[in-house]
Amino acid sequence: MLSLKERFELLETDLKASPPAFTMSSDLPFAIFRYDPEEEWIARREIQLLATRIQNTTGKKVHRLKLSKLYWKSIKESEGVDALIKYEQEYGFAATEDQIRVYLSDPDWRPLPQLLLEEISQLKLDPKKDLLFLYRAAVFAPSSYRLSSLLEQVIGQLRIPAVLFYPGTWRGSLNYLDLRTDEEPLGSYRVKIYGRES
Repeated sequence: MLSLKERFELLETDLKASPPAFTMSSDLPFAIFRYDPEEEWIARREIQLLATRIQNTTGKKVHRLKLSKLYWKSIKESEGVDALIKYEQEYGFAATEDQIRVYLSDPDWRPLPQLLLEEISQLKLDPKKDLLFLYRAAVFAPSSYRLSSLLEQVIGQLRIPAVLFYPGTWRGSLNYLDLRTDEEPLGSYRVKIYGRES
């Protein structure tokens, strides 16, 4: 099993290729970098350092996008934080998390894939000159959004090479924040996963 440092080195090598060596499909030029949840602070620092090294060695611009920013944007542009607080006071945490899931998934509200694509459009990213790092994914804990849904919903629309930094473990499939207790695989990934144990 590769260490976190070795996985970052492997990702860095792949990012230096043009297109990045992890690209398996032009419809989804995407990779997932899995790290253990307790490595969150180390991973954040390494993500920043990696972005700087890649920009210096390739000349490509690395855009770091916090998924937590999109999470809160979805809530604010749906019914707002105050409405959500009142909802939790009346119905409890589990029902509130279900409501957030609706905001992040339902096209009648502000779904995460739409927000991501809007953000990319505003940045006017060029697939040949830009790279995208998606991080701060722990914001969806414990289960307000299934990250595999994000990949499924942006196939064919996300043309910028991107890396999703995923806090979790591997148990035959990705296990978000090591929260799942069953062993049934969840999600279908057609992208390279760094930190996948065989």
